[in-house]
Amino acid sequence: MYYLNVKGGAKISGEVTVSGNKNAALPMIAALLLTDQEVILHNVPNILDVCSMLDIAGELGAEFTFEKNILRFRCTKIITTTVSREMSSRNRTSILFAAPLIARCGKAELYPPGGDVIGRRRLDGHFYGLIKLGAKMTSDSTYSFSTEGRLLGRELFLDEASVTATEQIIIAAVTAKGVTTLFNAAGEPHVCDLVQLLNEMGARISGAGTNTITIEGVEKLHGAEYTINGDHIEAASFLSLAAATGGEVTVHGTIPRHYWMMHRVFERMGIEVQLNSNHLHLPGGQIPSIQSDFGGHIPQISDGPWPQFPSDMMSCTIVAATQCQGTVMFFEKMFESRIYFADRLISMGANAIVCDPHRVVITGKAQLHGVTMSSPDIRAGMAMVIAALCAKGDSQINSAEVIFRGYEDLVEKLTTLGAEISVGKLNDYRVY
Repeated sequence: MYYLNVKGGAKISGEVTVSGNKNAALPMIAALLLTDQEVILHNVPNILDVCSMLDIAGELGAEFTFEKNILRFRCTKIITTTVSREMSSRNRTSILFAAPLIARCGKAELYPPGGDVIGRRRLDGHFYGLIKLGAKMTSDSTYSFSTEGRLLGRELFLDEASVTATEQIIIAAVTAKGVTTLFNAAGEPHVCDLVQLLNEMGARISGAGTNTITIEGVEKLHGAEYTINGDHIEAASFLSLAAATGGEVTVHGTIPRHYWMMHRVFERMGIEVQLNSNHLHLPGGQIPSIQSDFGGHIPQISDGPWPQFPSDMMSCTIVAATQCQGTVMFFEKMFESRIYFADRLISMGANAIVCDPHRVVITGKAQLHGVTMSSPDIRAGMAMVIAALCAKGDSQINSAEVIFRGYEDLVEKLTTLGAEISVGKLNDYRVY
């Protein structure tokens, strides 16, 4: 087990550049199996989840080098169509290898995927899409798919705007015969990033960023070179950190439109954030105060499918709210277990009421104090780091490897901003 030692009370100040988007890099690695030519990806974050996806690709036959955030990848021949149980369990996006294996080899076998434990995470959209495009599926201890010849394009409608199901269907449809139109598709920035990469590889995809995506199938994809956009969730984490600690931060490597909803939410919390062409700035010296709804009612901050407030931003924003004057309700609609991390904030002294698995009421400003705690998932783990940095006294955060799955060079970046933080028992930390 790895852990973080955090000294509270630091005034955060400085500049930081976000890494490449984690949630774009992971599906891209799966999609690279669609071609036997070399693809070069720049700005790939060196995090545990990326390493896990590369491990899977390597077992399937891919050859690659990964140095200084540049991935050179080629899969001339796929040597197996089975993703092992151990590899499948490492992260959620292991399921995305189904589509390229089916497209390239006509079959695939995977075990149930792993990932954060934040409640039930349906795979129905994945299976619906692959089956409707022509794959046959059997399910026992594994998910097995087969097809005779190419998949066939058609109209599809997702019953929820699932990001990974959207990505699975896109990857499957790019080399299918005919046109696939996907309605109620996810429009997150990382979905758009994946589409841009595939189009660079020869795909014909339009509508990314909207809820209707059209894929004109092509027979074959080719090599390409592409740079992944910055991670908007990481950027929002650093903004939450500066807001919670009363600090000041400039975040580089951002695209303004990715932060429009976040900007609105921070406004409701009385936090000023300046959106610029390639960076964000949160000025120091702010005294945040929750802005009541018209009529003096307690405001509610809810998550939802893009372009609504992302679920992945909720945990860090909740911590920031504990350091604002006033009361606000957070409504986590998408995952039934994510909100339970608030129990750890309560143990630190936060004035929080967990109403049910989806709602928590925060009243601030609260004086937090250091405790020993664990990281339940990637985003809650980062939220715990933020809480520890604005607390009085020292904290120890166990299961830190969970946080390292999604945040590159976290200790180094926080130290640059003025945090006093160190990591222990990191002898086996796996990076390429």
